[in-house]
Amino acid sequence: MQVRGWFDPMRVFLINPNSTEAMTQTALAAARRAAPDLVFEGWTSHLGPSAIEGPEDGARAVPPLLTLIDQAAAQGAGAIIIACFDDTGLAEAQARVSCPVIGIGQASFVMAQLRGGSSAVITTVPEAIPVIQENLRAQGFAQTIKVVEAANTPVLSLTEDPEWAAAQFLKLARNLPQGTRSLILGCSGAVSIIEALSRDLDLVLIDGVTAAARLATVMRPL
Repeated sequence: MQVRGWFDPMRVFLINPNSTEAMTQTALAAARRAAPDLVFEGWTSHLGPSAIEGPEDGARAVPPLLTLIDQAAAQGAGAIIIACFDDTGLAEAQARVSCPVIGIGQASFVMAQLRGGSSAVITTVPEAIPVIQENLRAQGFAQTIKVVEAANTPVLSLTEDPEWAAAQFLKLARNLPQGTRSLILGCSGAVSIIEALSRDLDLVLIDGVTAAARLATVMRPL
């Protein structure tokens, strides 16, 4: 009988709740860079909306997402990452499977809190702000992450026109409150602009996909 050891690769299913395959692939590449010792599989929710830009899109995304959550668990997932910063369906997913389910929003908040100091979130569209603020409150981070702003960039622009999207994020980032230590990029697609932002900002930049992948490394069973 084989005994699973600490150094055996764990399968992590990264599930994109929207139906845009390009976003799945950019997130999957970022996760693999962040945690090369894990085996990542990227799934796209083809029955979800093309982008999640507010609570209505999130509600539409949940049923097909949960179907994929069940399928990933049945295939022996060691962990599951929900690659939407709104943490779409996170509580429902965590309640129905036994493996860890990590939302990239929550993972970002955890990383920011561990670094200490003041943090801010810049997301894509204004419709996402109330969702993120409620998640911060429900997850216990509202006192340390008080700034949530939107760059007025459509979600899909992060993969279709990353240079333009980065410029919109940069405009806001340059005017964050003095003393802000960490900037959380509030969309899974932000992995495509973090390098450009890092050249112009003297801040700790946190993207949720990288944060979730790194947290997944500590989820391996002993």
